[in-house]
Amino acid sequence: MSRAAKRIQGDYNGEGPSLFMLSMITGLLTILTLGIYRFWAKSRIRRYIWSATAPNGDAMEYTGTGTEKLIGFLIALVFLAVYLGIIQVLLSFGGFAVWDTLGLDPESTQAQIAQGVGGLVSFAALTPLILFAQYRGRRYMMSRTRWRGLRFGMDQGAVGYALRGVLYGALSVVSLGLLIPLMTFKLEKYMTDRTWYGDAQFEQEGSWTELYRSAIHVILPILAFVAIGALVAVTGDNGYGLLSIIAGIWLLVGIIYYRVDSFRRMARNKIVDDVMTFEADAATGNVVTTLIKGGIASFVLLVVASLPIVIITMGLEFDAVMNDPSSFELTPVWFAGIIMIVVMYFVLLLLSNAFRLVFISQPILAHFVETTTLLNGTHLDEVAQRANDQMPDAEGFADALDIGGAF
Repeated sequence: MSRAAKRIQGDYNGEGPSLFMLSMITGLLTILTLGIYRFWAKSRIRRYIWSATAPNGDAMEYTGTGTEKLIGFLIALVFLAVYLGIIQVLLSFGGFAVWDTLGLDPESTQAQIAQGVGGLVSFAALTPLILFAQYRGRRYMMSRTRWRGLRFGMDQGAVGYALRGVLYGALSVVSLGLLIPLMTFKLEKYMTDRTWYGDAQFEQEGSWTELYRSAIHVILPILAFVAIGALVAVTGDNGYGLLSIIAGIWLLVGIIYYRVDSFRRMARNKIVDDVMTFEADAATGNVVTTLIKGGIASFVLLVVASLPIVIITMGLEFDAVMNDPSSFELTPVWFAGIIMIVVMYFVLLLLSNAFRLVFISQPILAHFVETTTLLNGTHLDEVAQRANDQMPDAEGFADALDIGGAF
């Protein structure tokens, strides 16, 4: 192992064409295997991303496997089936009990409202699982990441994270967004304080109130929506559409600003093994510009790629068939056209995912990596290896609930 420098500058050397081809190949294999290969596809994408992330020339390594992910996914599916089945049974019996007690007609407005409330309860029951999956997913990803030969890792704590997430999330909703910084800081601190690099422990320092500077453009548009709603309720005038649109755009940009600025502030307050700290200078403008340019580029290329479908549908005279379905006859030309449309549909799906990775996810990741610096890096030479974390369920819950990061 080479001796560490005092300043470890983040560096990312991934290439768009290489990632594009990898995404298309793994996506095609996923389609041909009816989705089974997606666990191996994610592992291959991560291995590429990790190997392209090389602070001071030392590339990171991802050791997770598709087999681990598949087994974890199957374990999670069994648990989720039982859990959601129990929730639905309880909701059904509860609903019948309410209807019988109150003498409600199942077709009445009150019964429909009760069904809607039941749906919200069912969704709320998933919230702890989503938070649980987020922690488990991050712990698995860290446990399968190495740098300079040393493993990262996280302590167990998914249940505690889920309980805290529910509590702080409820406080954020009740406070109309005013306590979002508290939720962000406390949850990030909970995970950071349980994170390790070798035998060196991470710690999140600082105060949650510092994040109000980051959250100002989230809190203000939320309050603007509340004010607009109050005006509509009091005046009965629905002519606030333009203000609602402005508040909506403000909120979208504010969310991006909050995520970038809160990352920057919390990264600067992280410390490793009581010695190493970070500089972080990610810029919101860069992220917003990348989202806009990447979104436009992806849209234009997808439109061009969809032209064959347009030409085929025009040649088959779909309009005439839609107007007179009885005139449809499955001729060889129609059969070939339908096959081509189906093939092109899957090609567009593959292209959409590849464009997202190449034009949006990778450039944003590169920006965050290259604007982050580890200080007092010479202390890395004193860090020792940690034991391997055994996680038989891998990130199965994150896969089953379809949550996680871009990679």
